[in-house]
Amino acid sequence: MEAYINRIATAVPPHDVHGAFLPFAEYLLKDQPHDLALFRRLAARAEIGHRYSYVGTEFYAPSHFPGTAERMRVFEEYAPLLAQAAVERLDLGEDRGRISHLIVTCCTGFSAPGLDFEIMARCGLKGSVERTIVGFMGCYAAMNGLKLARHIVRSEKNAKVLVVNVELCTLHLQETFNLDQILSFMIFADGCAATLVSAAPTGLAMDSFHALHAPGTSELIQWNIGDTGFDMVLSGRVPGAIQSVLRERADEILRGTPFGAIDHWAVLPGGRSVLDAVERGLNLPPAALAVSRDVLRRYGNMSSATVMFVLQEILRTAKPGARGCAMSFGPGLVAETMLFHAAEQARMSQKYDFRSHGIKHSEGV
Repeated sequence: MEAYINRIATAVPPHDVHGAFLPFAEYLLKDQPHDLALFRRLAARAEIGHRYSYVGTEFYAPSHFPGTAERMRVFEEYAPLLAQAAVERLDLGEDRGRISHLIVTCCTGFSAPGLDFEIMARCGLKGSVERTIVGFMGCYAAMNGLKLARHIVRSEKNAKVLVVNVELCTLHLQETFNLDQILSFMIFADGCAATLVSAAPTGLAMDSFHALHAPGTSELIQWNIGDTGFDMVLSGRVPGAIQSVLRERADEILRGTPFGAIDHWAVLPGGRSVLDAVERGLNLPPAALAVSRDVLRRYGNMSSATVMFVLQEILRTAKPGARGCAMSFGPGLVAETMLFHAAEQARMSQKYDFRSHGIKHSEGV
């Protein structure tokens, strides 16, 4: 039995903070002329135009950055709101009462009872829904959520699985004068994706999954809970490690499928340098990652939700029979990958009025 991504919907918060962040970062680097000049050059090349958040730079007063408890309070307030908006965009209709499983991926906040219960209550799901949290796995968690949904559907033919990827990455900005950290903060944003997975043969069929671990790279991506939010380490060596592991082991991902047979590449836009590394590692033509680059430009990197924004666009445009490969990267260093093909087009979901919810409109399929 095959499992299908039937529909995907997305949402982002109302405040575009990228333009405000750039002068804020320059303020942090004002006493380091060399780093400031380098930041300006790299920011100009980042290919990011917009990033959305619930909090502005006023949340981060110099020398008075909030502690972890205050950041988690904000997470508990806004993450359920963003998740609800994305789920409502799915236009579940009669399927709402048929949702049998709920999978939530998140690495930017914790509480108990948590997001799973909030989503159930806000979205009118049955109390008997089986709930699973995929936590603290970073940007590749969406692939693991889809993998789990596929296992469920293949073992329970009537299952309807709701997968929600919600991240408030901007809550974890740190007051730092370290250029590498500031460059990391320049990439990340808030966003949410909601996906319906079932055996109904519409949308994208999930054919197989494969994980690639790059040995000796565990220190390149780290995500630890500190006293003033979650502390991220994102090494500048990450793109090179991704390029190497893909160049050496791409055949493991494609499982005999010729590169030329892949019509769509849904690659996590972890940053311009990451997309460049994938392009070089797989020897792809420039147009292959156009959708990923567009998502990066419009939204930045929203951790686990980001690859679903890419798949959303592919779901909207892929012709039946088209084949694709999705991949995300995260701590380990690991590349989580999925091969898929397009079945029938899923119906377009109705537009959802975000204005009363403080959510920016984002198209859904």
